[in-house]
Amino acid sequence: MSLYKKILAGEEKLAVVGLGYVGMPIAVAFAKKGISVIGFDLNEKKINMYKSGIDPTMEVGNDVISKTTINFTNNESDLKNAKFHVVAVPTPVNSDHTPDLTPVISASEIVGRNLAPGAIVVYESTVYPGCTEDVCIPILEKESGLKCGVDFKVGYSPERINPGDKVHRLENIHKIVSGIDKESLDTIKAVYDLVIEVGTYPVSNLRTAEAIKVVENSQRDINIAFMNELAMVFDKMDIDTNEVVDGMNTKWNALGFRPGLVGGHCIGVDPYYFTYQAEKLGYHSQIILNGRIVNDNMGAYIAEAAIKKMIEASQAPKNSKVVILGLTFKENCPDTRNSKVNDIIKKLNEYGIKPQVVDPWASKEEAKREYGVELKDLNDIKDADCIIVAVAHKEFRELGLDNINSLFKNIPNNQKVLIDVKGIYDINDLRKSGMNWWRL
Repeated sequence: MSLYKKILAGEEKLAVVGLGYVGMPIAVAFAKKGISVIGFDLNEKKINMYKSGIDPTMEVGNDVISKTTINFTNNESDLKNAKFHVVAVPTPVNSDHTPDLTPVISASEIVGRNLAPGAIVVYESTVYPGCTEDVCIPILEKESGLKCGVDFKVGYSPERINPGDKVHRLENIHKIVSGIDKESLDTIKAVYDLVIEVGTYPVSNLRTAEAIKVVENSQRDINIAFMNELAMVFDKMDIDTNEVVDGMNTKWNALGFRPGLVGGHCIGVDPYYFTYQAEKLGYHSQIILNGRIVNDNMGAYIAEAAIKKMIEASQAPKNSKVVILGLTFKENCPDTRNSKVNDIIKKLNEYGIKPQVVDPWASKEEAKREYGVELKDLNDIKDADCIIVAVAHKEFRELGLDNINSLFKNIPNNQKVLIDVKGIYDINDLRKSGMNWWRL
């Protein structure tokens, strides 16, 4: 009986290594299909939350977590019971923008130590083309004492989950699959086809699959960098960028990108994985790195725009009470990883400004640990001089300008500074408000 049929029959288990925004939805999806799933994560606190029916990622929800049949564990020896391993750990970058492979190396060592003959290991973590073969497979072989291609097989299937997106979900996003040979590819495709309703898309080798992931996010990064550059030029021309984009989007082939902060675990990171490997091969990026430079500088640009507006409003910025609404890297999502809002905070700090930060979605504990930020509750905000709406959470959209106005000091409207980073408020309403406003 094939491994696929044994998994389907419950005779073999499937393990997901790394239970974050990517791993948890995958584990839940397989469990819903009756597959015996081991959910492994080193974070004991996280495992205990899952066991208690709490979903800190908010990707699948507490109700689903409380009912799932997943065997949650932080005991790596439990992985010995699985024959199909899905590795879904984060792959961040170092401060010098080189790939930080620590999580994927650690996961490979753990899986390798507990790898059974005949198993398949599929990596979902974003890496540069060639990383799975050059870095991960040798670790698996060393730790297990087994030979890849003979005693076990390896595949690569890049994650495409969009945190916080309730429309584009795991089951309705085409999934790229690859394997080291036809046999492994056929098995990997069959297993993933159990949960991917729209079907999988097999490619010829691991490097191609790895390249697809970094390229699709690099493409988005470059397009947003273009819009950010336009926004900076339009600011000098006294032209509203969002109004330009709205008009442009009336044409059938407009791409719909808008300016903004580009953070998170994918778009703000993946291009560096691609250019890292390209430079190792002697090619220096002409476009991708320049796009990264533009996007990485947007937080500082927004902070300086706020300071200019405060000066225009006759404020002394160092003495002004600045409030930032939003810390997560995107709207309606609790993920604070690589949040570029932190760049706004750091630039304001350089001017002696210590802003108050509000985010109903973010974990207060993570905000403090990752960024040293003490999150405030919106109900506690009052007497602001400048408000920077940095993330388009639904709570901030629903506030409306009247409620935003109530958060300011009792001063003339033209002395109140509102920075609408995402352009969530109607431009005509902004003009009528009398506030000293700016938007990207």
